[in-house]
Amino acid sequence: MPSFASPPNPQAYNEQVWNLVRQIPAGKVATYGQIAKLLPPPNGVEIETYAAFAPRWVGGAMAACPDDVPWQRVINSQGKISERAGAERQRPLLEAEGVIFDAKDRVDLKKYGWSGNNEENILQQPSLF
Repeated sequence: MPSFASPPNPQAYNEQVWNLVRQIPAGKVATYGQIAKLLPPPNGVEIETYAAFAPRWVGGAMAACPDDVPWQRVINSQGKISERAGAERQRPLLEAEGVIFDAKDRVDLKKYGWSGNNEENILQQPSLF
């Protein structure tokens, strides 16, 4: 399996990620892997390769997102905020939207997770991951 530090066309992929994240409603969260699953693999990238690298690519897109993207609504698969620059601002933003963290600093993904199903044009790819 080839190693992809970034998608073949990072700007195009990032735009897809940002457009999807803009659809996450206030008070809901999605994981990096979930966002990746909701997007098609870029041309020329095999499914297995995409499954292995896409959550990191989503993280890269979120690190570079424009101001109008609600970046705070994307968390890791454990329901936690990933440590990175600016992470200390994420929890207060989510709490202001009504998201509650448990004693282990986790968000209940069953309660606050966004399914993406409220958008008819988004097709989930359950076989990818």
